[in-house]
Amino acid sequence: MTTTGEHGGGGAPADDNRGAPAAPTGPMAVIAGVRLRPGGRSYTCDVGSVTRDAQLHVGMRVIVQADRGQELGIVMVAPALRPTRGRLPRIVRIADERDLARADDDGRRAVEALDFARRAARTRKLPIKVFHVDISGGNRAMFYFASDARIDFRELVRDLSGNLRMRIEMRQVGVRDEAKMVGGIGSCGRELCCSTFLPRFAPISIKAAKNQNIALTPSKVSGQCGRLKCCLVYEEANYVEAAKALPKMGKRVETPDGIGRVSDLDVLRGRVRVMFQDGPPKVYDGGEVKRVDAPGGGGGGRPPGRTDDEGPAAPNVPVD
Repeated sequence: MTTTGEHGGGGAPADDNRGAPAAPTGPMAVIAGVRLRPGGRSYTCDVGSVTRDAQLHVGMRVIVQADRGQELGIVMVAPALRPTRGRLPRIVRIADERDLARADDDGRRAVEALDFARRAARTRKLPIKVFHVDISGGNRAMFYFASDARIDFRELVRDLSGNLRMRIEMRQVGVRDEAKMVGGIGSCGRELCCSTFLPRFAPISIKAAKNQNIALTPSKVSGQCGRLKCCLVYEEANYVEAAKALPKMGKRVETPDGIGRVSDLDVLRGRVRVMFQDGPPKVYDGGEVKRVDAPGGGGGGRPPGRTDDEGPAAPNVPVD
């Protein structure tokens, strides 16, 4: 007797194309990556019919129809045919001399507006830090400021509107966004990650520094914004994975020279420093030591005030 599968006989097996790449879903369009302001992220924009007249390339200045109207941007990712999802900002045209001249004029006006806003805030004795101004279209100005509390800035808006003769908007941002917009040089000697290539901020905890055995001092773990450095998460996964092959801090281990206790770890090199009760400390490769279960379920010998999951102690003592 012949039986058929649950999908019926005579058809092709369901997994004939398991090795083939998945076909793109959604409508296709020619899109490019455009950055609208220095330090900002690149937006996915619909090229539309612009490429009919000229070929877009990286570094070209274009006019983009954004939420706040037409804005000048620079092409960061060359146009290509890609699947799209939802409505995208549209590239209206390639910027001409008038667009560039208007952008330069808006930039000069923004500098003057920023200076006036700071003086007006001091006059009003407002506890705010105005650090950036965007002027678009010649009739709208967006002021960005930082403050530790909610501020009633209605009087300041009246001062700005009366001086600039344009529509005024105020936007309060956090210290990370302030550093991203202002820019600067980090402790590594390079431009800030947030103002050069990071599209968004990733959540960071102090555990990332502990996992990498970094001294928990502000100068080591804090960035220009005063918060934890974004780069703490870059290599954390590698440290966590490498640490799985090593004993934890404070654990009793068996070594070729006897039983001791782990006092420090060099995670990247896979090395362990062991303290002995009757001798000087020694350094071993991770494969040369073996954890010794403490009698009575692991009690005794744990340093006071520490738990097994706290990671390496600070400050950092390099393993030589």
